[in-house]
Amino acid sequence: MHITFYELETEGWFERSKAYVTIERYLSKNSSTQANRLKANAAKNGQSLVLTMDDHEEITDEYKGEKVWWISSQKPANRQTISLYREDEKRYFKLKFHKKNRDLITNSYLKYVLDEGKAISVKERQRKLYTNNKGDGGGYRYRGGRMWSGVVFEHPSTFDTLAMDPKKKQEIIDDLETFSKSKDYYAKIGKAWKRGFLLYGPPGTGKSSMIAAMANLLKYDIYDLELTSVKDNTELRKLLIDTTGKSIIVIEDIDCSLELTGQREKNKKKKKEDKDKNEEDAVKEKMKKGGEEKEKQSEVTLSGLLNFIDGLWSAIGGERLIIFTTNYVEKLDPALIRRGRMDKHIVLSYCCFESFKVLAHNYLDVVESHVHFPEIRRLLEETNTTPADIAENLMPKSSKENADTCLERLIKALEIAKEEEEKAKADEKDREEKKQVKNADGVNEKDNGVKENGDVISKG
Repeated sequence: MHITFYELETEGWFERSKAYVTIERYLSKNSSTQANRLKANAAKNGQSLVLTMDDHEEITDEYKGEKVWWISSQKPANRQTISLYREDEKRYFKLKFHKKNRDLITNSYLKYVLDEGKAISVKERQRKLYTNNKGDGGGYRYRGGRMWSGVVFEHPSTFDTLAMDPKKKQEIIDDLETFSKSKDYYAKIGKAWKRGFLLYGPPGTGKSSMIAAMANLLKYDIYDLELTSVKDNTELRKLLIDTTGKSIIVIEDIDCSLELTGQREKNKKKKKEDKDKNEEDAVKEKMKKGGEEKEKQSEVTLSGLLNFIDGLWSAIGGERLIIFTTNYVEKLDPALIRRGRMDKHIVLSYCCFESFKVLAHNYLDVVESHVHFPEIRRLLEETNTTPADIAENLMPKSSKENADTCLERLIKALEIAKEEEEKAKADEKDREEKKQVKNADGVNEKDNGVKENGDVISKG
């Protein structure tokens, strides 16, 4: 008996069959030792080759004491048939086995082959960083019809390199590892296997590095979703469907991505008023842009984004993290970040002394203490300095610089930052005092009430 596995699907514009690809990965371990002729294809990671048997080659495999034979072959194209589809030769694998082993092969062996092939693929794959492609408005996508374009993800950030309080860091690690092992638990409580994280804090506090560290810890792909490139709610849902499990969906700077709190309607109203005031300029602008502004305008709504996060479609695939980042959490609609949507809120703030020690270890190999540490601790408590600024000062700028040089430079930078903050506070206080005096003068002038002829109005 035999079973045939064709390379190309009969649907989906002749995409490669997942079964064929998985079998190919499984057979690669025997092909290099048994086949006389081999062919090489680049692996998904782009950094290695997959060796498989060439056409019309045969290898043997053994399962539970029974032998089977795998044959790689191809069916020539029918050149006399006119077709809208491509007529390349149809490659296939043929599995031959004895009839007595039919149940063993169909019920057990094939599952074993697919499981082993998937395991090999997972072991050899490299994780990807994806971004969504912008549509052309006609229902098609750029880049060969794909909704996402990806590159190999090679960010070096880990939780060991993150500048963060160790206790807070361990709490996040425990949360992530518990989530990744909780498929059955989520099914038991009737919730989709996903978890939302809100990362917020000033620029330069490590939000992007945190996301990369999460991906490296869990070995997840990252889908970096640019909301302004999404046409509408329907397209947003299609993008979600096109992601895979074991992934992180990220919307960075969500407060800047779209107006999601009703401000968009105010902007439309203001634009209409401006147009009414100067219709001629509006017409000229429209002619200049050729209607491009309308085409670029995203119609994603707050409701659509909420459904994306925790609606019915959010359960597809499973094992996902959804992460929002923002510098201004107070600008976000409360419905967007409530518990249950953004399950864990993580504040990434200015650099504290514990965070500094992590950076000193990473950048200068200073492990426990240094003569400059007490002074740096004092200055960090008196200033608002981001981990990014600290790291820049700790990084050696030449081969002659050592830990002492870099730490001294950091102290000078912190002293300057302290002076600038004190000056800014003094200037702000001065402005407030002048404003109060001006307001008081205005009140007194109003109370005195001078007539046009200069006579003072008598009160009482």
